[in-house]
Amino acid sequence: MATYDLAIIGSGPGGYVCAIRAGQNGLKTVVIEKDPRVGGTCTLRGCIPTKAVLHSADLYGEAQHGAKIGVKASGIELDMNAVRSFKEDVAGKSSKGIEFLFRKNKVERLHGHGRLAGPGKISVTGPDGKEQIVEAKHAVIATGSAPRLIPGITLGPRVMTSDELLENVVVPKRLIVLGAGAVGVEFASAYRRFGSEVTLVEMLPRLLPLEDEDISAEFEKAFRRRGIKSHTGAKLEKVEVAGEVVKAMVAGPKGVENLEADLFLCAVGRRPVSENVGLEKFPNIKVERGFVVVDADTLLTGEGWVSAIGDVVALPGRPHPQLAHLAFVEGEFIADRLAGKKPHAVNYDLVPGATYSDPEVASVGLTEKAAKERGHKVKVGTFPMSANGKARILGAAEGLVKVVAEEKYDEVLGVHIVGPRATELISDACSLLRLETTSEEMLHVMRPHPTLSEALTEAALGVRGKPLHI
Repeated sequence: MATYDLAIIGSGPGGYVCAIRAGQNGLKTVVIEKDPRVGGTCTLRGCIPTKAVLHSADLYGEAQHGAKIGVKASGIELDMNAVRSFKEDVAGKSSKGIEFLFRKNKVERLHGHGRLAGPGKISVTGPDGKEQIVEAKHAVIATGSAPRLIPGITLGPRVMTSDELLENVVVPKRLIVLGAGAVGVEFASAYRRFGSEVTLVEMLPRLLPLEDEDISAEFEKAFRRRGIKSHTGAKLEKVEVAGEVVKAMVAGPKGVENLEADLFLCAVGRRPVSENVGLEKFPNIKVERGFVVVDADTLLTGEGWVSAIGDVVALPGRPHPQLAHLAFVEGEFIADRLAGKKPHAVNYDLVPGATYSDPEVASVGLTEKAAKERGHKVKVGTFPMSANGKARILGAAEGLVKVVAEEKYDEVLGVHIVGPRATELISDACSLLRLETTSEEMLHVMRPHPTLSEALTEAALGVRGKPLHI
């Protein structure tokens, strides 16, 4: 029977990073993965392939409108088979890169379904049905998440989740997207540029409902300019397929509306993958709605030899974003803690959000509303991208940067961006908030000109009511 310092069930962002860091720390580590390839949802069916599809959409859109800046092209065509091949190539190389890093850091990999079998024991059932038991001083549940469905939706050739739509090679004339979170608006954005008529249906009052309200409002304006229709505050009553048409009945502020499309995407969030992992054998491991509850300071479950990280996790009394980069950090934390180091606890207030639609949206820290709910007196500065020279050069002069600062000590509590390359710009803000910056310190950062990052300086100046370029 093989014995390890650490056994990790799942090779997604949390699992594989935890394994690599554990190997670097000298821990004998094994990763148990049921998929033939490593990397999990993010690498194979999520972050990496969807951003590859979005890059194809970006390039296709730019090529169509290049004449405006003096670059004329003819015969521009969209080849969805090539789009699919491109995203598969990128995902495949990323997966092989993880395999290489496993070998480099002496991480073993077992192909099979892992389950907690008893104290210090994990059962692994291989593709051939044979079972083996491995022993480990510590186990990490890193089983991730899968697309969530709601009652009344049955998957089929015209009704899909993001997993199925990633394999699609046909651009529908009309697409309905249920759910206006990051996944929903990213696919809406891509397929609009591919040529589809897109309609978003969101139960909450606004698109990207987790973002700052000003950012959501600006984002919704941008989507309207692109011809994407939105039904907010709307509930799906029924969806059915009639021949080649998907019919959706939606109840909203204007009453009941009947929508029709060629394809229907269900993007209402993701569910934890925690079934059949052996949790029921351990009453001390608390599970809520399928999520494994952990202590925020240690990431331990109720069993001292079992931790959990990533999308499968729930925190007591606060949200746990289902984001790959958070899983990365949690994986590193576990590996360092088990190696006897004293890593900093994860700061869940500083988990950046990034949405790779057109326009992009990114944020870190507290929204204005959340800051006020915590009792802060806040001051806010905003700066429109329309006043930024580089944004005008890029032909993407829409959106804004918003800085939320605390009034008494001037500490910056949140930075929120909608506009070109927001998902890259936010890293600047992530560093600053990690260092507990003030808006005054932020405005004294000298940034090169002309760059999009200057909008951060201007928004910080706006906290004092003194932006330079508006």
